[in-house]
Amino acid sequence: MTGTQEVMVLAKRSGKTNRRSEILKAAQKLMTTKGLTGVTTREISREVGCSEGALYVHFKGRLELLLAMLEESLPTMLQLLQALQDSVGRGSAQGNLLQALDGIFKFHQRVIPATAGLFAEPDLLALYRNSLKAQGKGPHLSMRVLTEYIRSEQRLGRIDSLADANRAASLIMSSSFFRAFVEQFFDTPMQPAWREFSRELIASVAPAPAKEWRSHREKRSS
Repeated sequence: MTGTQEVMVLAKRSGKTNRRSEILKAAQKLMTTKGLTGVTTREISREVGCSEGALYVHFKGRLELLLAMLEESLPTMLQLLQALQDSVGRGSAQGNLLQALDGIFKFHQRVIPATAGLFAEPDLLALYRNSLKAQGKGPHLSMRVLTEYIRSEQRLGRIDSLADANRAASLIMSSSFFRAFVEQFFDTPMQPAWREFSRELIASVAPAPAKEWRSHREKRSS
């Protein structure tokens, strides 16, 4: 193969990759404005500026396209959880959890419109469930990582040993999801503001050991 031919092949591959990305972005945009059930291949092709046939070069059908759109956000959460696992014993335990919680909240804000619409698409919901199971992914993974992180920091004496790791992980995850859902449902930010709420949540469910916590409280009150 000549150098020119190689360049042409790479260009074609790059074009296919870019077009696939454009299609997913268009689907995401339409899902946000029209809801999951309003996302059709005709609307997507119109948004991208291509024929419906071009969509089928990358996806077998609407369900496969929507499934790919839903899975696009998963790597973000996996990277976030990996970063938390790698931070055991480093920096501030509460600060690490707070950073993770901020990422989890942003993830929930992004995926809630799509996941809520899944219940109006039984076939897509079944596909998504099977896809998560096959890849060993799902909310249980996030819960497990949070729980194990808290337990690891407890063993190092950086989180109060009286904190229940399972319950703390559940409260962190559920609080983030509920707040993201309510704010989007009513289109109004909840109070207190997220920064204050998230700090208070972490301080409540995964506090520093009693001695450090008393010192922290004394500094705040002085």
